[in-house]
Amino acid sequence: MRGGLTEPEQSSAQGTFQAAITGLSVIAVLALCASACGTGGTGARDEGPAHADAVVGATPSQTGFSDPRDIDAVSLVKDDPAVAAEVKRELKPCVADQYPVDVEYGNLTGGAATDIVVNVLTCTDAVGVGSYVYHEKDGRYQNVFKAEEPPVYAEIDRGYLVVTKQVYAKDDAVSNPSGETVITYAWSSGEFTKKFSTHTEYGNTGTEATPVPDPG
Repeated sequence: MRGGLTEPEQSSAQGTFQAAITGLSVIAVLALCASACGTGGTGARDEGPAHADAVVGATPSQTGFSDPRDIDAVSLVKDDPAVAAEVKRELKPCVADQYPVDVEYGNLTGGAATDIVVNVLTCTDAVGVGSYVYHEKDGRYQNVFKAEEPPVYAEIDRGYLVVTKQVYAKDDAVSNPSGETVITYAWSSGEFTKKFSTHTEYGNTGTEATPVPDPG
């Protein structure tokens, strides 16, 4: 599902961020991919080669587009002041001018324009280090959501924003997370609000999903 690369055009603790990126193995990546691919999203994806916090911003972006696919997703992230410096440092070509971004298009906010979901990955093992949603307003695409605690991956599923995160217990090695949390957000009153989340514990006899009620 994330097999290619898309052409171009702070988190809370830098040390923790870098350790999470460099230490994660293919095992964690495969677990994240399996979860993300199983949600059955309906957005159109343009394939390429993070505690999730919703943020509403007013970041002006590229204008003069006739189709959202004309937007340069790499520049969209690089020019966004809401994106952590560590993520921008990861956003560099892997091979030639191929960037590690996975882009999906769909309707998350109920507007006339198509929304853009951008996942920034690592070049070496495709670990998600940042996920963002851009919403068109007044002819400009603006950042209305970000999640930057790796490993993280966001996608569109039947009009909802679904964010998948690997979960680690105190003594877990970075290559062996204890489970994953899948958080579903809905657009309401100009921002994404959490609807519900599901936590799955990994185990030798399979996984068991437990719904977590929305505290709000």
